[in-house]
Amino acid sequence: MTKKLSKLEDILYQTKNDKFTRILYTRVSSLEQKTDRQTVNSSSYDLVVEDKCSGSIPFFEREGGKKIKTLIDMGCKLELDVHAIDRIGRDLRDVLNVIHYFNTKGISICFVSQGLKTLDEKGEENPIAKMVYAILGVVAEMEKRNINERTREGIAIAKALGKYTGRKNGSKEDIHQFLSKPKNKKALDYVKKGYRNSEISKITGMSINTIVKIRKYGCAHA
Repeated sequence: MTKKLSKLEDILYQTKNDKFTRILYTRVSSLEQKTDRQTVNSSSYDLVVEDKCSGSIPFFEREGGKKIKTLIDMGCKLELDVHAIDRIGRDLRDVLNVIHYFNTKGISICFVSQGLKTLDEKGEENPIAKMVYAILGVVAEMEKRNINERTREGIAIAKALGKYTGRKNGSKEDIHQFLSKPKNKKALDYVKKGYRNSEISKITGMSINTIVKIRKYGCAHA
C-alpha cells in the first residue's frame, strides 16, 4: 500500500529524488454526493485530490484544480489519473484546454474508465486518444444541454397545466420562508462552506441576484 502524502514537503522530496507523485483526481457535482465509485483503488496513489462542484466550472478555477496546478508550477513530477473525461469538465473547449496544458508540461492524463492516456511512452500526443476524448467531450456537452432542455420543457408543461406558478404580484415573503425553501437552503450551505456566488450559480442553476440575496439574509440571521 502506498503511503499517502499529506505534506507539500513530502511531494517535493519525491521530486528531488526523481520520483513521480501519483495523483488521483475525483469530482462530484454536489456536497451530498460521494466519490466512492471513483476512488476504489485510491490506496495505490500518493495523493487523492477531490472537488465537489459543477463540471461547468473550469478545471483550474476549482480548489482541486488549483492545487494540482500549484504542484506543477513548483516543478513537481506528477502522474495524473482521472476516473472519466467528464470529471475534468462538461465543456469541450475547457476539456481540450486542460489536456493541452498537461501535454505541454509533459504530463500524461490517464482516463481510467475509458482506458486512455493523452501521451504515449515517448511523451508524444496520442492521436487515437485525442480523437476519442474529443468525441466523448462532445457527448458530455450534449448531455448537459439535453438536461437543461428537458428542465425547461418540464417547467413549460407544468405551467401549461397550471401546476407551476410563481409568487403572486404584490405578495411578500418573509425572510424565514425565503431561506427555508429547499433550493435556497442548499445554496446557503454552499455559502457557509465558502463557495463563491458564481460557483453556487453554476452548481444550483440559480441566478446571481438570488444567491446575493440568500447570502445577505443568511449571514444576517446566522
